[in-house]
Amino acid sequence: MISPVVVGVDGSPESLTAAAWAAREAERRGRSLHLVHAWDWHPRHEDREIANAAQRHLARRALRQAAERVRAERPRVRLTEEQMEGPATAALLKAADQADLMVLGSRGLSGFTGFLVGSVAFGVVAKATRPVVLVRPDEEAADEHLPTSDGEASTDTSYGDVVLAIDLDEACDEVIEFAFEAARLRRTRLRAVHAWHTSGPVGLGPGDIGLVTERRQGEEWLGFLRAVLQVWCDKYPDVEALATVVEARPTTALVRAATGASLLVVGHRLAERPVGPRTGPVTHAAIHHVGCPVAVVPHG
Repeated sequence: MISPVVVGVDGSPESLTAAAWAAREAERRGRSLHLVHAWDWHPRHEDREIANAAQRHLARRALRQAAERVRAERPRVRLTEEQMEGPATAALLKAADQADLMVLGSRGLSGFTGFLVGSVAFGVVAKATRPVVLVRPDEEAADEHLPTSDGEASTDTSYGDVVLAIDLDEACDEVIEFAFEAARLRRTRLRAVHAWHTSGPVGLGPGDIGLVTERRQGEEWLGFLRAVLQVWCDKYPDVEALATVVEARPTTALVRAATGASLLVVGHRLAERPVGPRTGPVTHAAIHHVGCPVAVVPHG
């Protein structure tokens, strides 16, 4: 069975925008789209039957609105839908386990809305074993593409770059492969970005330590990044990959690099014993400050 693209919907404008983005991604991947609404069950509430009936009604409405939005924009995408009993984080994680990727709507700097409150959304991002894409509420199809020569928004131009935030201290195949595949599907360039700090003594190789200039450090990192990417360039010969290293804080470099991108890809290490939902500083910055859709790819 081919795993679908799954999107969480709750009837909010943010989730409808996420559903539209997910439909475009499902079409790019040649997969079906599965709409999921998670609602909390009230087994001990004295009026639980009334409360649960109301929840089911809201769920049907949210799913119908999302389906109508998708069919209006991407009528060829095959749709399925499902109501899931909460807690919402657990329900969405269960849905994500069966997904090619999970898509959620967000409000960026203001946090999350509807059932995607901070604890739920971060719980999904922190614990999902499949990639999770977060989409801004004002995201439109044309935003994924380069502007025309007149500066106008258009879906007829090429896609913007796919940007990969890569930490060369732990370059992960799962994250790199996701980014290359995303670039291939969009027939666009992949821009891999590594940020580094001047730290004095720098290792130049096994057992070889020396003091080198900042320029030399940058050259060393760039050579390393190109070597890491070369393996994937051989696997994806149709994808142009640009290696970029910058001396800056990773979060600052990430926000700058993602400007005008069609997608930003970041990695997230799954903790063996996580205490509550946690994300690293780079992922946190991406979720809150980057304007394009953000794909958070888990790795061991």
